[in-house]
Amino acid sequence: MTRVLITGSADGLGQLLARELVAQGHEVVLHARNQQRARDALAAVPGAATALVGDLSSIDETRDLARQANESGRFDVVVHNAAVGYQEPRRETVDGLEHVFAINALAPYLLTALVERPDRLIYLSSGMHLGGDLVLDDLQWVRRRWRGAQAYSDSKLHDVLLTFAVARVWPDVQSNAVDPGWVPTKMGGRGAPGDLGQAHLTQVWLATAAGTGSGGYYYHERPHRTHPVASDREAQEGFLEACASLTGVRL
Repeated sequence: MTRVLITGSADGLGQLLARELVAQGHEVVLHARNQQRARDALAAVPGAATALVGDLSSIDETRDLARQANESGRFDVVVHNAAVGYQEPRRETVDGLEHVFAINALAPYLLTALVERPDRLIYLSSGMHLGGDLVLDDLQWVRRRWRGAQAYSDSKLHDVLLTFAVARVWPDVQSNAVDPGWVPTKMGGRGAPGDLGQAHLTQVWLATAAGTGSGGYYYHERPHRTHPVASDREAQEGFLEACASLTGVRL
């Protein structure tokens, strides 16, 4: 039995992943941004062990989520699934940060740094990361004119940078990223052409299969191409340094 934490598992792909892992007999801990969604998550995934609560747009709440996770016991697998989408307006969080970056990129960084190291880390990216830019001097979209789709693409590139950086600096942890495809979730929209029934299966495979390795980016259980900057060590270090400066926590 594998012990798994899945962020953003109140609905969508996180919920599908949780249901499948519970059905396979694994111990699954859910996560939601508030108590009501946590109750909804537990009702939707019978057999889940519990649900932790924390709003990932807040650095303090993300820190507290890491505390809850550590106090519950060590996880074998942590899946960084939570995200907001590409049609978002620019909003600032309680910390004064642009919220797509804060939720999609900074929160996974902070949780990775603070949660006791699992055996496996899985980060949800997107094929849209191929159109992302690494703009370290304007991560908060202060200088650039806001474009929601570009902000999302950037954040998903950040996730691959983080994945590959962790694989490099923590060789004892299997760190991999996933493109689940464009599927008809709340985020993807009803018109998305992908197969929703397939979108969570690569995460299941990475969480449970032996010998999957580290530092990979997968689409339907197959290695897939990534943005060239994601494999650049200097770019990885620049992103880690930016996150450390914003949070006060180093990986």
